[in-house]
Amino acid sequence: MDYKLNGELRVAISGKSGCGNTTVSGLLSQKLGITLINYTFRQLAQEKNMTLAQVIEAAKNDDSYDTYVDKHQVELAQKESCVLGSRLAIWMLKEADLKVYLYASDETRAMRVYNREGGDLQKIKDFTAMRDCEDTSRYKAFYNIDNNDYSFADLIIDVNTKTPDEIVDIILNKLVEKKLISG
Repeated sequence: MDYKLNGELRVAISGKSGCGNTTVSGLLSQKLGITLINYTFRQLAQEKNMTLAQVIEAAKNDDSYDTYVDKHQVELAQKESCVLGSRLAIWMLKEADLKVYLYASDETRAMRVYNREGGDLQKIKDFTAMRDCEDTSRYKAFYNIDNNDYSFADLIIDVNTKTPDEIVDIILNKLVEKKLISG
């Protein structure tokens, strides 16, 4: 189905690591024919020729990593219709027309990372738990944001048993319902 925007459109999608945020954001932007903005520590690590773990470690002692990523993605999102997919998208992009939170259990998130990247499942679980804790602390310290409180989102989707296409269909239906797009 082809969708038509009923004006400029900004969709913010957030969720913790391994929830499918990147995949869902990419599929949604393709279906809508709008720009995907998914600028995260992972992209910053690639640009700086560092590992993700190195960026996370460096960010513990240097706030510029977080502030650059957060500021840069919002600046990009304000320029045009887009899907902004990031951990803080629903908090940072205040003018988003639709704020979506993807919820996945710790077990589901670890399995998705394992299936995508391989490795030792227990180490992935431990790394994910450490990363969640670090992220929550930084967001609270930098922005007074509690990323465990996403109750204000327009749409909260439990993604544990849903495919990316099913999740995108739920979002598209909500956009049609809100008359932000025509299908």
